[in-house]
Amino acid sequence: MAVRAPIFMSDKYLDVAVTDSVRRAQQQYYGRTHRSSNVAGPDALTGEEIEFIQSRDSFYLATVSEMGWSYVQHRGGQPGFLRVISPSQLVFADYKGNQQMLSTGNLGANDRVSLLLMDYPQRLRLKILGRARVEDARRHPELVTQFTEPEAHRNVERLFFIDVVSFNWNCPKYITPRYTRAEVEELIAPLRQRIAELEAQLKK
Repeated sequence: MAVRAPIFMSDKYLDVAVTDSVRRAQQQYYGRTHRSSNVAGPDALTGEEIEFIQSRDSFYLATVSEMGWSYVQHRGGQPGFLRVISPSQLVFADYKGNQQMLSTGNLGANDRVSLLLMDYPQRLRLKILGRARVEDARRHPELVTQFTEPEAHRNVERLFFIDVVSFNWNCPKYITPRYTRAEVEELIAPLRQRIAELEAQLKK
């Protein structure tokens, strides 16, 4: 995709992420600290973020346990499985898995989440802070029908709804380009076609 992400960290994101301990670290290493801007209200996703989110086939989800341990989980699916309901809310289906229930359990005690979305070929990354709630698919079959594809309905156990608090586009530095099989096939398709044409000419 051709999203040209702005490289910035929003004031709201900084207000949420920069704590007193972070300020002490900033002072130690850089001799300055971030000053709170006291931004009112959450950030609203723009067209660039929405397009980027809806084209992802995976993302990383972080939650925090009652013991204070962070837990990071990879979620994957068809492009667009992380759906944008509005500029302030996302939803995705949680399928039958290993039955550990770590992310779901953590959210029962602390609704804060952090998402990391990557586009390795374009060297883009989008970070999202939010608050999440989990809905049992058995109690809300209408939500399953609304937010998942028909062929996936029977495998959905839960739906995660995420209210966006803030987001941040990171710089591309140190992101190594990586490609899926489908992306590689798309890149080499013209080469395959050209090889086939040359082989046909040789046969003649």
